Amino acid sequence: MSEQEIFSAEIAEDWTGANHRRSAVEFLRSTTFVASVLVVLFISSTFLYFFLDDEPVDYGASIEFDQDRVRGFAEDLVSLGHPEWKGRMSGSIEEQATAEYIADLFEELGYQATLHTYEVPMHSINSEPSLKVCKPGTVGGVIGVAECSLGDQGSQVTTFNHRSDYVIQGFSGESSFMFSDDMDVVYLGDGSDDSLWQSAAGKIGYVVGAGTKLGNTDYMTRAIENDLASIIRVNKDYNCGKIEGNDCVPIFKGTNFDAIVQANGGNVPSQMAFIAMSKEAGEILEEVVINGSGRLEMIIDVTNDQELTIRVPCGTYYGNSNELVIVGAHHDTVYQAEGAVDDTSGTASVLELATIFSEEIAENGIPERTIRFCTWGGEEEGLWGSNAYVADLNKELSENLRLYINLDMNHVDIDSSRGNSVTLFSNHPEDYEHIKNLTEKYKDDYPEMAEKYTINLGLYDGDKGEPNGMPCNSDHCPFVYNLEDNIVGRAAVCYGSGSWEYHTYLDEMSRFNEESLGISITIYGNYVKYLAWNADT
Repeated sequence: MSEQEIFSAEIAEDWTGANHRRSAVEFLRSTTFVASVLVVLFISSTFLYFFLDDEPVDYGASIEFDQDRVRGFAEDLVSLGHPEWKGRMSGSIEEQATAEYIADLFEELGYQATLHTYEVPMHSINSEPSLKVCKPGTVGGVIGVAECSLGDQGSQVTTFNHRSDYVIQGFSGESSFMFSDDMDVVYLGDGSDDSLWQSAAGKIGYVVGAGTKLGNTDYMTRAIENDLASIIRVNKDYNCGKIEGNDCVPIFKGTNFDAIVQANGGNVPSQMAFIAMSKEAGEILEEVVINGSGRLEMIIDVTNDQELTIRVPCGTYYGNSNELVIVGAHHDTVYQAEGAVDDTSGTASVLELATIFSEEIAENGIPERTIRFCTWGGEEEGLWGSNAYVADLNKELSENLRLYINLDMNHVDIDSSRGNSVTLFSNHPEDYEHIKNLTEKYKDDYPEMAEKYTINLGLYDGDKGEPNGMPCNSDHCPFVYNLEDNIVGRAAVCYGSGSWEYHTYLDEMSRFNEESLGISITIYGNYVKYLAWNADT
């Protein structure tokens, strides 16, 4: 997911057994005895019927997902990550290899595969960064030997570990500060005091907070306005003591490209590095440099003032109509992590659904609606892939899109003590009713899973930006709000729970719980199946 905090949907009224039974009773009372008998026969048959607007709905037999196959897809995707940093950063050769793997799989499954490419603003990390602090020795500055130089006997250098102690932030610029530069590092508190920012002109600003008080865009905008040389943000308040001893692990966050370009007079600030540090690493820096006489080395080799190619692989099976159902997830990750949860889980789910529907099409024939599976590059840096795709195919989507389904971290951590829920939500009452029905069907079909996991439901049919409107923190947003003629597109989304490792180097396969993906795969897969072969709904 992108810069905003993980969206936590409010739980709407559950589709409880009592509500289901009450609807059935009302229907039975309104029919003849013969019809009542037929309904009882329907309910007791191998197919499960529900009621929508007092009409029976036959969803057919449930699809069946293969959790071993899903895990295999996830492992394949993770293996394509950077050899050192592990991630599949947008615009990189790792993201390209991932997109090509997905497109090839779509083709093998019998879909018409396309690999869309888009040139978008993107930053690239060119080489391993370096971050060190040094306590001067006994010789430095006394007899003409520079402090923290090779000749400064007794100097103490602490080298921080990239990924675990610090990470580069979205659209960071570059820096090349050496010990000999003796750069000042200015403590800015939580970043809310304007006078502290003003005092840091030409210096490195040091902000305390994970971004829960102000976001990266605010920090970088203030740094630009006050002519800072670079920014360091230290995490002292997010998931502390949960995933790595008592430390607070550094988090990658994105930065709004348009906002910083506007603040910088029309171009991105290429010489302003921006990193985040862990609590323990930050406290060492504070002791040595901010509160002591030490020095900082900060070499960040980043290019952020260019466009790079990102990719959108899609697999389409054309139905008898142009009306379109799309299932998507983002295949890119933050640069410093495997991204097993965010969003390898969603991408593996899309690949599993594509596999299931290749089998369904072989068994049931050409669908009434066209089915398409896509994965998006560029999500972590600003939804670039999905935005570009919607802009590129806007006419087709505006005329034909029936539903877009987004799977972003549709996952529950392997450790159930962290949480056991998934949230399914949509922005249209009709889709919401079907999802409620299919959730009840899932509970009937898989009672052990229904006992183990909590399934929350939500309807968010308000206007954009309203509390009851669809959030814009993942790739469903452009499908809802960027269509022609102010059309509001229909979307359904699943988010999971328990991802303490979100956007950290510890988002890896040890956290992966393939079983939990079966909830959204099955419920939304059943809805795709229903929509695909029932053109009137």
